Amino acid sequence: MPPRPSRLALPPPSEPPPGSRHDKDIPVLASLRQRPNLVFALLAVYFAANLALRLLLPRSLDLDEGEQLFLAQWLAAGYNSQPPLYNWLQYGVVALLGPTLFSLALLKNLMLFASYVFFGLAANTVLRNRELAIVAVLGLLTIPQVSFEAQRDLSHTVAVIFATSLFLYAFLRTLTTGTSLSYLLTGLAVGLGVISKYNFVLLPAAAALAVLPEPAFRRLFDWRILLAGLVAVMVFLPHGLWFLDHVGDATGRTLGKLTSEETSGRAEQILTGLASLVLAFIGFSALTLLPFALIFREDLKAILRARSEWTRLFARIFLISAVALILMVFFGATNIKDRWLTPLYLALPLYLALKAEAAGTDVSAALRRFLPVALAVMVLVPAVLFLRIPVLGMIGRYEKINVPYGPAIEHMLAEAAAAPAVVITSDLQMAGNIRLHRPDLPVFVPGQGPVEPVVDATRPVLVVWRTRDGRPEPRQPEALASWIAGSTTFTVAETGEVALPYHYGRTGDLYHVAFSYLVPKGR
Repeated sequence: MPPRPSRLALPPPSEPPPGSRHDKDIPVLASLRQRPNLVFALLAVYFAANLALRLLLPRSLDLDEGEQLFLAQWLAAGYNSQPPLYNWLQYGVVALLGPTLFSLALLKNLMLFASYVFFGLAANTVLRNRELAIVAVLGLLTIPQVSFEAQRDLSHTVAVIFATSLFLYAFLRTLTTGTSLSYLLTGLAVGLGVISKYNFVLLPAAAALAVLPEPAFRRLFDWRILLAGLVAVMVFLPHGLWFLDHVGDATGRTLGKLTSEETSGRAEQILTGLASLVLAFIGFSALTLLPFALIFREDLKAILRARSEWTRLFARIFLISAVALILMVFFGATNIKDRWLTPLYLALPLYLALKAEAAGTDVSAALRRFLPVALAVMVLVPAVLFLRIPVLGMIGRYEKINVPYGPAIEHMLAEAAAAPAVVITSDLQMAGNIRLHRPDLPVFVPGQGPVEPVVDATRPVLVVWRTRDGRPEPRQPEALASWIAGSTTFTVAETGEVALPYHYGRTGDLYHVAFSYLVPKGR
């Protein structure tokens, strides 16, 4: 039977060995050693800073932000090719706080903070050494998909980071204590994971297989596993029923991203897929493996050889997940992205900390060496995310947040004698930006969203489109043109264009947005 350390806190630290560096001149390190749970306060400050800096940037939405604010107009069992957990949560926050930039940034940073908390609780469950537990949770900062990409513009990946951290905590608690509550929490985590990202399902499947060779962990399979399964099914059921009726909508886009028609034969397809998988592994893990190798450099060989029940468990989970990904390649996948590995390999920092503890070597210097790395990431990530917008604007390499959506929308609305009944646009990001700046107007994207809008036939309709790079485009996208052509109620009354300077843009650089006003026929 594996050891059962305290649930929420690690045992008090031992005295540092003779000759170790004194910590009185390193306040953060000394505080963390005295009160390990202060790591969560440090992380709370970090995410609060990310939230504040996002609010200081221009009120223009990135890709996922725009999609989330557009879809937050409805509460539905399913929306598109992504499962709906993040959409449901965003809908709730918008219902409480309104369709604002604050609503978007608050949910993201709260979920990421909660992810670190649950990951820390998982580390406390299986690690005896409290400093290694701190290293493990701060190790998440070294995973680019978690620390940088999730803050830059991801939503469903944020949901799966949260669900994975919750699952790791609940799963490990079940293996150590086996309480009915831990089983129920594991079922909840599995259900939430499946409705956050479909590929999450590989993680509990790999975990269930990984416990089988370890006699001490087979206790997982008692009758209460049925309770966990029931909870998972109940959480997934509302979306699952929608999924059965919309299999093509739910899987088509993802399968399209995974596969490529550019390969000329079976051998090339497999080689391309394996190469993308290797690159994905490197992109996901390299920046984690490197600092861990450096902080444990004196004992690296011993750590690599060390084994325990926990390291064997995670090694098997990783291996089973890798086999599943390789099988996907042999079944046609050619383009595996590093962020798709998130639920399967998020536990990498915890695994490395467990290896260090299993080696029985002196780890007293681990936190002292790793803390500067973590603090540097905590400074660099918000700084880069904030400064890239003005810096890239000054050199003419504009990001989506540089685009002047707000002024463009106000200019277009000023052209109408009456407020439009609905705004119809060509893409989800533009739709979200319109809703951010004019929350009083319903927004619709043809072919997107769970319902068609009910249009007041006595008022005009505003149709908006643009090119991604902001060049003039007088022709309407096919989806908009088809919608207008199929309308028996409206006809085009006016077509125009606005061209406005970018936020932080160079003099003379303009972003073009085209629009048409539709009026009821016969007027």
